[in-house]
Amino acid sequence: MIRALVIGLGNMGQSHALALHKLDGVEIIGLVNRSKRPLREELLEYPYLDSVEDGLALKPDLVIIATYSDSHADLAIRAIEAGAHVFVEKPLATTVADAEKVIETATRLNRKLVVGYILRHHPSWQRMVEEARKLGGPYVFRMNLNQQSSGPEWETHKALMQTTSPLVDCGVHYVDVMCQVTDAKPVRVQGMGLRLSDEIAEDMYNYGQLQVFFDDGSVGWYEAGWGPMMSETAFFVKDIVSPNGSVSITNVEKGSSSDIDGHTAVGRLLLHHRDGDELIDLPDEPGHQELCNSEQAYVLSAIRENLDLSRHARDVVQSLAICIAADQSIRERAAVMIDKIRPA
Repeated sequence: MIRALVIGLGNMGQSHALALHKLDGVEIIGLVNRSKRPLREELLEYPYLDSVEDGLALKPDLVIIATYSDSHADLAIRAIEAGAHVFVEKPLATTVADAEKVIETATRLNRKLVVGYILRHHPSWQRMVEEARKLGGPYVFRMNLNQQSSGPEWETHKALMQTTSPLVDCGVHYVDVMCQVTDAKPVRVQGMGLRLSDEIAEDMYNYGQLQVFFDDGSVGWYEAGWGPMMSETAFFVKDIVSPNGSVSITNVEKGSSSDIDGHTAVGRLLLHHRDGDELIDLPDEPGHQELCNSEQAYVLSAIRENLDLSRHARDVVQSLAICIAADQSIRERAAVMIDKIRPA
């Protein structure tokens, strides 16, 4: 029996707790949040704790971390040093150095570390990567995820932006997709961004775009914006172009840009060749909760089967480094050259 502790009980934390609740061979020994939050009915039976110290004192085998980004690295290291395997929501850290420190700690103490790159567990996104790789590079990647948020959603976004920009928070997912497709080394990153609200700090921006250049000639951009001023037009673009055609997410009933299920849904791919187009229907896609279930099942497999997660760690650092380099570029208003992104 794997004894699990969940730290952070927002939307993602409760979704991961529900996934553990449904899995055989797992016992949830505690749910941790600094303040009381309403819980989903299935979670009411579990002990509610208000401190990480109380949770780690229970000696969990697995710790789920779903707090704000600036606390991820510290909590992950504390959990690993307490003897636990760790699943942490993306991004792993807010600096590359902190991310590498977490990975070094997990490696040294022989604990499993999995980061919540949910698209890697989505069969439709796996199919998109597969079809793009068949086309052959070099590639142009065109991706965005803008969110028109208001009310409680805008309050959540403002809280996130106290430490992490939209570009870094969500960008790691889509930059990771780019890296999976091209498998080339990123060599240059630049970004641009703008503060569109006086409700956020002067040194923060709620709209940003990054451009990344790879050593195989591939190029890509990703943009993300949060707030009540954002447009609902073209808020979800996922398009990969090669000399031999393109593959795109198309004709999806996305709903509003703040709908979390819509952020992962594909529904249909448009595969374009020079001699014609092919529509690939992707019915019965997993929803948000089903994807969280898949992530936690993978974590258990990693622990029980002693899976080698070294490539996962390298990929996590690479996508994070690209996004943070773009963030630095925006804050310093200058292009950023990257000599080495992949850790040794």
